[in-house]
Amino acid sequence: MGAHVDGFIAVVAHSLVVGASLEKKVTGRKADVMMAAHLASQAALRLLKPGNETYTITDAVQKVVESYKCKPIEGMLSHQLKQFKIDGEKTIIQNPSDAQKKEHEKFEIGPNEVYAMDVLISTGDGIGREGDARVSIFKKTEETYQLKLKASRMFYAEISNKYGTMPFNIRLLPEEGKARMGVVECLNHKLIDAFQVLYEKPNELVAHFKFTVLLMPNGPHRITGYNFEPEFYHSELTVEDEEIKSLLNQSANPKAAKKKKKKAGKALAGEVGEEKSEADA
Repeated sequence: MGAHVDGFIAVVAHSLVVGASLEKKVTGRKADVMMAAHLASQAALRLLKPGNETYTITDAVQKVVESYKCKPIEGMLSHQLKQFKIDGEKTIIQNPSDAQKKEHEKFEIGPNEVYAMDVLISTGDGIGREGDARVSIFKKTEETYQLKLKASRMFYAEISNKYGTMPFNIRLLPEEGKARMGVVECLNHKLIDAFQVLYEKPNELVAHFKFTVLLMPNGPHRITGYNFEPEFYHSELTVEDEEIKSLLNQSANPKAAKKKKKKAGKALAGEVGEEKSEADA
């Protein structure tokens, strides 16, 4: 799900298990994949810092997920967000294939950037497959081509005027039937991209966590996302890698944590001072 104000974008996705509670904890592979996705997203959040390379996040996500005997969906990208641009130049890839490792560029994360961190985890082989679901979400590209069909030209003019470079749902257009006639030529000449619906193998489970992060001077600031309740999930597995465990134990916002420590220190000093005064009296 996503929204924008004057082209500044915020997106979010959050998996949950209906009925999960302290009294009715989720167990088995459901718990494994949910914990894997949650902790992988938390590791990624803590590594979204200026100066870090994007593949540092790729590797951390992989390590967390392997601890739960799951796999990240191959080739899934987290994008830098810019005004009116949902797929910025810098990307963070998860579980790249050998070919993707050669093709995908490494980037250095910079200050004041914005990212849509997208973590998608499976209990299966981690390869998304296109099914027979009808595609409804599209986005205009920067390619140019002189369209031949009238229906295609009308469709392209309408989406350019209404949505610009933002993703859109074709079902929201006044005449969906005519719009779908125009889609084909636009797709064939790469004037628009289709957001395909991907499937895992039957009986496999998938968990998805996505949130928007602002890289502020005092650390990464997550502005979207629902609070996960780990106490509702019981997995027999856990993170074993010491570096990852240390990372997850850190605050996502170190400077904010430091301020809290200072405040706690001042409060403690005040209490000690009061006790000393009472003793002197």
